[in-house]
Amino acid sequence: MFKKYVYLFREGKASMRDLLGGKGANLAEMTNIGLPVPPGFTLTTEACNEYYTTGAQFPAGLWEQITPALKVVEEATGKTFGDQKNPLLVSVRSGAKFSMPGMMDTILNLGLNDQTVLGLSNSTQNDRFAYDSYRRFIQMFGNVVLEIEHHFFERILDEAKSKQGVTYDSELSTDSLKQVVEEYKKLIQQKTGKPFPQEPIKQLEQAVLAVFRSWNNDRAIVYRRINAIPDDIGTAVNVQSMVFGNMGNDSGTGVAFTRNPSTGEKALYGEYLMNAQGEDVVAGIRTPQPIKSLEKENKAIYDQFVEISSRLEAHYRDMQDIEFTIEKGRLFFLQTRNGKRTAPAAIRVAVELCREGVISKEEAITRIEPGQLDQLLHRRMDTQAKLEVLAKGLPASPGAASGKIVFDADEAARLGHDGEKVILLRTETTPDDIHGILAAQGILTSRGGMTSHAAVVARHMGKPAVCGCEALRIDYTEHTVAIDGVVYPEGTILSIDGSTGRVIKGAVPMIDPELSEEFKVLLVWADEIRSLRVLANADNPKDAQKARDFGAQGIGLCRTEHMFMDPARIPIVQEMILSQSLAERETALAKLLPMQEGDFYGILKAMAGLPVIIRLLDPPLHEFLPNVEDLVVEITKLKLTGADPEELKDKEVLLRKIRALAELNPMLGHRGCRLGITFPEIYAMQARAIFQASARLVKEGYEIHPEVMIPLVIHVKELEILRKLTEDTAVAVMAEQGVTFAYKVGTMIEVPRAALTADEIGKVADFFSFGTNDLTQTTLGFSRDDAEGKFLPAYLDQKILAQNPFAVIDRDGVGKLMKMAVQLGRSANPEIELGICGEHGGEPSSIEFCHLLGLNYVSCSPFRVPLARLAAAQASASNKGQ
Repeated sequence: MFKKYVYLFREGKASMRDLLGGKGANLAEMTNIGLPVPPGFTLTTEACNEYYTTGAQFPAGLWEQITPALKVVEEATGKTFGDQKNPLLVSVRSGAKFSMPGMMDTILNLGLNDQTVLGLSNSTQNDRFAYDSYRRFIQMFGNVVLEIEHHFFERILDEAKSKQGVTYDSELSTDSLKQVVEEYKKLIQQKTGKPFPQEPIKQLEQAVLAVFRSWNNDRAIVYRRINAIPDDIGTAVNVQSMVFGNMGNDSGTGVAFTRNPSTGEKALYGEYLMNAQGEDVVAGIRTPQPIKSLEKENKAIYDQFVEISSRLEAHYRDMQDIEFTIEKGRLFFLQTRNGKRTAPAAIRVAVELCREGVISKEEAITRIEPGQLDQLLHRRMDTQAKLEVLAKGLPASPGAASGKIVFDADEAARLGHDGEKVILLRTETTPDDIHGILAAQGILTSRGGMTSHAAVVARHMGKPAVCGCEALRIDYTEHTVAIDGVVYPEGTILSIDGSTGRVIKGAVPMIDPELSEEFKVLLVWADEIRSLRVLANADNPKDAQKARDFGAQGIGLCRTEHMFMDPARIPIVQEMILSQSLAERETALAKLLPMQEGDFYGILKAMAGLPVIIRLLDPPLHEFLPNVEDLVVEITKLKLTGADPEELKDKEVLLRKIRALAELNPMLGHRGCRLGITFPEIYAMQARAIFQASARLVKEGYEIHPEVMIPLVIHVKELEILRKLTEDTAVAVMAEQGVTFAYKVGTMIEVPRAALTADEIGKVADFFSFGTNDLTQTTLGFSRDDAEGKFLPAYLDQKILAQNPFAVIDRDGVGKLMKMAVQLGRSANPEIELGICGEHGGEPSSIEFCHLLGLNYVSCSPFRVPLARLAAAQASASNKGQ
């Protein structure tokens, strides 16, 4: 007995997304709540997985289930598949559990051939419509199933329009369309060596297999990787009876959102085209009309659409993205799904749905993807800047970007990989451009509307986009774009404003973001729900204040080495490092002391009332010294030019000292607390600077909470020695200044031995902070710079690792060490505070793991603080009781 692979729409429901995919589950749900949905059936995701399991074979028993399902659809429509008088035509569409718009394949009008096209013409009394549908089917089937590149068909179509002297496909005559059909069939014979398949059953079988194959096309794989969608869930296939928007001016097709996907405003938002099919709207082949115009064109249809759209939003309790078709004055719904939206829209919709009583606060915070918040936390165009506006299109995805224009997705990807900022400029984008869109700063197209492929994908990725900018005249051969007669070659810097649709010459100044009132409300709700505190990594008063403005509850990592990198201090730091005696070193440290004290004074003052964790000097000393190769070149030049002998002698002495300090592997060498053990005067100076700044602030009436973090500890005795040095310094400063203040001393857990001996280290630590960047490197044996640039991509492609461990905590490896350290540390010191300060502290999955471990806080960059607040709340909401 075969597994059930085929479900009629009436047999499914919304909860069956794993099996029927999102599209199939929603078609079933709409059918069962009585909406006008063309009948059809869904082939399950299990059928797709079986296709791959059996080596790309049609799953056994699948066709035996398709045949009776097709009979049911024939009965419901009164049409027969393959019939020469009244043929049933179907669409074949993909539909995974998670929405992947445009990433997989679709075939429309399937079932047409040289005989059934005559039946379609007779049954509809519309010869032109029949041949328009036939040429569309051959083109889609040829591209998707037979893998003939799209542009070959477009060239034939363009020639037909040119020959007839028309601009749009919809203006082609019946005779022109018949000629296009014949040319398409010749193309297929030429490219494949076989005639276009005339048997509808064979067409259906090949189309199903093509949709299965599209699960693993390049763009789908890239999209899944970007959006962390599993590779093994497969796609469902939906076979649905066709309804036609291209039957004349009383027919049409469109896409609409129940709320504005850019702003979140509660108003119907979308576009439609009369006498068109669905791909015309999303592909940007013609510029569509706003949905509001439908009210004037056909008020009865518009009112019905508004009523059903409201029902769908109420039923799904979220903003919906709806595809619809009007066939000879009758409205049909082809799809509904939770609509993709920008970060501002997501926040506004979530807050307003909560205020409307539709969802709870916990649901509201889970409706926001934390990664989307990056859209709100970066700069936008300076409103005071003088702009040379070249053209204006549709404001398809908000935000602003500047970059070199490129006309090819591959080139955008190449330049983006090299660190160049680019704007991808296309007539219209297609799903094959996904890698270029990912690499670009923004997207600019000359055709297409607010629901075109470029607009939808850009909004989802948080990229600014301007679409339908008809003033652009792109020449792909010459790699140029003409605007009002002026030609701009590839590489010209342009700017786009996705909020207004403006295209601007040159780079544009940007300004810092401002948080909307809805965003602030959402973060207040998040703060009520989360248990993790959110701190920030900040090394100066400006960043500390920015972190505080974004809601940080303290500083979880202040890296003192960044303060040493000031060009004015580098000579003093080098003097300290190259000292030949304790006296020389202390002389240099005495110069650094007031500078460090000023640093800590500013940060502690900016974070008054909140904890500030200051990490003592961590990196290897060679980072502060001149590059050996550069110094050798300089000495060689001095010798060749007969320069001052004293200068040459000084340079040669410096070179010998630097070489004496050189290490084969400095990241595992003389750094971190090892400096404090061998040169305790360095850490004593830093501790004194911290405590003298604290004393000053206490005298001025500020509440301060300094915490000293000792880096790279591997043994409890290291911490004992350096804790005593720190405490002795604090006692001395308090005695000298006549004040008292509380402080803490803790350590970073960033090497496996520290995690394994956390019970011993925990006895003398007030806190642990996991330095997950180094802990990942030392656990995996990876150098981050080498791994990410060389072999890590291969490990991800071959699924040796599921995710980049430097971006997302490796729960099975690094995570086990963290869990062990938490348990051991708390067993030795129940009051110990536990947190994380590596870059993982701002990544949602890693934040959830920290919540599950029971950490007290996460620390991240200032601009990621709102994201971390939201992610921490989502972790609490999603893991109640854990």
